[in-house]
Amino acid sequence: MNKLLFIFLFTFLFGGLLNAQEGMWLLTQIDDLNLEEKGLEIATNEIYNPEKPALYNAIVQLGGGTASFVSEDGLIITNHHVAYGALQRVSSAETDYLTNGFLARERANEMQAPGYQARLLMEMKDVTEEVNKAAKGVTDPTEKDKLINEKIFKMSDALEKKSDDIDVYIAEMYNGMQYVQYVYKVFKDVRIVYAPPGSIGKYGGDIDNWMWPRHTGDFSFLRVYATADGNGAEYSEDNVPYKPKVWLKVASDDLDDGDLTFIMGYPGFTTRYRTSNSARWNLENNYPSNIRTFNEIIDMMDILTENDPEGKIKVAGLRSGLANAEKNYRGKVEGMQKTHYVKKKLKFEKEFTTWVNGDAERSEQYGHILPDIEKLYVKLDQTRLRDDQIGNLQGLSGTQLAIGGRAYLIAKELEKPKKERKPGYSEKTIEKVVNQLQYSYMGYFEPVDKAMLVRSLIEVNELPDGQRIEELQYIFDDYPSIEAFVEKAYAASNLDDLEYTKKIFTMSSKELEALNNPLIEMTAKVYPLLQEYEVNYSQFGAEVTDLRKQYITALYEWQGSDMYPDANSTIRFTAGPVMGYEPTDAVWYKPFTSLRGVLQKNTGEEPFDAPKKLAKLYKKKDFGQWMDPDLDDVPVAFLHQCDITGGNSGSPVMNAKGEIIGVAFDGNYEAMIGDWQYDPILQRTISVDMRYVLFVTEKFADAGFILDEMGVQRKAGLQTMK
Repeated sequence: MNKLLFIFLFTFLFGGLLNAQEGMWLLTQIDDLNLEEKGLEIATNEIYNPEKPALYNAIVQLGGGTASFVSEDGLIITNHHVAYGALQRVSSAETDYLTNGFLARERANEMQAPGYQARLLMEMKDVTEEVNKAAKGVTDPTEKDKLINEKIFKMSDALEKKSDDIDVYIAEMYNGMQYVQYVYKVFKDVRIVYAPPGSIGKYGGDIDNWMWPRHTGDFSFLRVYATADGNGAEYSEDNVPYKPKVWLKVASDDLDDGDLTFIMGYPGFTTRYRTSNSARWNLENNYPSNIRTFNEIIDMMDILTENDPEGKIKVAGLRSGLANAEKNYRGKVEGMQKTHYVKKKLKFEKEFTTWVNGDAERSEQYGHILPDIEKLYVKLDQTRLRDDQIGNLQGLSGTQLAIGGRAYLIAKELEKPKKERKPGYSEKTIEKVVNQLQYSYMGYFEPVDKAMLVRSLIEVNELPDGQRIEELQYIFDDYPSIEAFVEKAYAASNLDDLEYTKKIFTMSSKELEALNNPLIEMTAKVYPLLQEYEVNYSQFGAEVTDLRKQYITALYEWQGSDMYPDANSTIRFTAGPVMGYEPTDAVWYKPFTSLRGVLQKNTGEEPFDAPKKLAKLYKKKDFGQWMDPDLDDVPVAFLHQCDITGGNSGSPVMNAKGEIIGVAFDGNYEAMIGDWQYDPILQRTISVDMRYVLFVTEKFADAGFILDEMGVQRKAGLQTMK
C-alpha cells in the first residue's frame, strides 16, 4: 500500500466512525482536524509550523513526562509527580522535600534536579523511504527487523555525532508503515524552582489516584539551564537560564464547561490496533501478574520502612511508580471485564474474516494474518511463567543484581564482533550507563533491596516442571534457605559502592567472573538462557509487528478511514471541550472541583492532610484574583474530553487562544482501558487548573515573583477572572 495514504488522518473502532475528540495526532495532521469549527481561535500554523516558531516550541519532554516553557528565562511547569523523582533524590530525613516542598527565592538557590533532562524538539521529518531501503527485498521478518534497526542506529548516530547536545529518535508509526525522525536538543541542567508540599502536590495519594472528583495540586516549577551560547550541557555554575523561542502565556479569561481545550505532549504507549490475542494476553496474564508483583513489593517496602524515615524517602520514587502502575493495570482489568472487551474484539475479527473470505484474492493476501498472530501467542505461552521470572530478575530483584547483571551483559555484548552486536552497543554505551549509576543509588535502601531479591528467588523456586530455571537450582540446593544465600551474597558484594561499581563496567566478562561475586555469578550462569529469551522475544516482536502491519493495511482497505498512529513517546496533539461525565447510572460528575472540596476531604492525616495555611486562606476567602465566578471559589481541577495516556503527565492544557489554562496529570478510573480503545462517553483527562497553580504559588507559598516572571498581571483585592 502507498505509504502516503497513512499520512492522512484516521479514526477507526470496531467498524464505526470515532468521536471527533479521539486521537493522539501527529503535529503534521492537525490541519485536517477542523479545529476552527470546534472553536479554535488561532491558526493551526500557530500551533505547529516547521518554518517559524510556534506553540510546539514551548513543549519539552521531561523525566518520563512532559513540561512547557512559561517564561523567557527557561521556567517550565510540569506535574508534581513528574518532578517527584528529583525531589526524592535530593531529600533526606533531615531535609524532606517530598513532605515539605521546596522554594528557591533566589535563582542562585535553585536546586539541581539530579538525572533530569529536558528534550526540546528541533526537527521532525519522514524518513520512511530511507529506512525501508535498508531491508528492500528481504522477506524474513527477523532479518528485516535487524537490518532496519541497524539502519536506524546508523542514521541516529551520524546526527548525534555532530553535537553533544543532540539526541535522535527515529520512531516507527503504524507498525512500520511509516518512520519519522525526531531531532532533540537535550538540556542536562534542570533545576527545581518551586514544588508544593506533598499535602498539596500529592493530596489524596493512592486513594484518589485516577479518581474523580480530584483535589490534587499536581504541579511544580523547574528551570532549564544552558551554556551562555544556548547549548545543552551538564550542570555547571557557569550555565545560565535557557532562552526559549516560545513560551506559553497564562490565560486571562475564565474557563467554563464546554470551552475548547487542547494538549500537546509526549504520550508513551497505546495498543488500539492490537488483536484479541494481545488483549487476552494482557487481561489474563500480564496485568494480573504485574498487579500481584507490584502489590507484594509495595507491602514489603511499607513494612521495612515503617520506622525508618530515611528508608521511606529512599524507596518513595519506586513505591509511587509501582502504586500508580498497579492501579492503572487494575483499572484496565476491570474495564476490560465490564465492557467484555475481548468478546467485542473477537466479534469484530469475525466480521473482518468474513470480509477477507468474501474475495479469493483478499483471502490469499490477508487470510493468514489472524491465525498466524494466534500461533505466535500460543508459542509465547509455552514458557510464559519462566519468562516472567527472567524479566523480574532483570528489573524487580534489587539494585545490586540489576547493576551487576547489566555490567556482565554489556561486557558480553562488547566481546562480540561488531557485526553481531545489537545496534547501539559501543564504548559510548558504557559511558552513558556509568553516568546514570549515581541515580540508581539515590533510591537504594539495602533492606528493601535484599527483600526484593528474596521474593524473586522464591518465585523462581516455585516454577513448575518444564519451566524451571535450572541454572539457578544451586541456590536452592546448596544453601539452607534463600534468605541465607541473599545474606551471603550481599556480604560478599561491593555493588553498593558507586565508585567500585563504575570500575566493573570497564572489565571483561572473564574478569567479572573472576571476582566471585555471587550476584554477578547469577547473571553469568543464566546468560545462555537470557540469550535464548532475548532471541525468542526479538523473533516474536519482529514477526508480530510484520503481521500487525499487514493487519492495518487490511483494515484500511476494508474500512477506508483515516488513521492516527499508536502513541510511542513522540509529540502528539489532542483536543476536546471541558466536559463532565456519567460514571454510573443516575450519577453525573461536574467538570470542576474547588478549594472547598479540598477542605471537605481534609482529615488532618495523610493523604488527606491539607496544610493549615490553605485552610486559613479558604476560611478568610483570601482567593485574590483566582476565584471562579461560577464556583464562587478557587477551581482546583477540571475534566475535559482530550485523549491522553502515560507520558502526557505535565502536558500544558491550552484554550482556544493557545494560552495555558492547566496542566494535565491523570485520566479517570472508569476509562482505564483507554490505551486499548477510546470511549467518548467515559474517557476524560484530569488537569490541575492554572488558577489553582497561581493561587497556591502566590497566596500559599508567597512566591508572587514566579507569577511576575510568567507575565501574569497580579491584581489587588478579591477579583475574579471575568
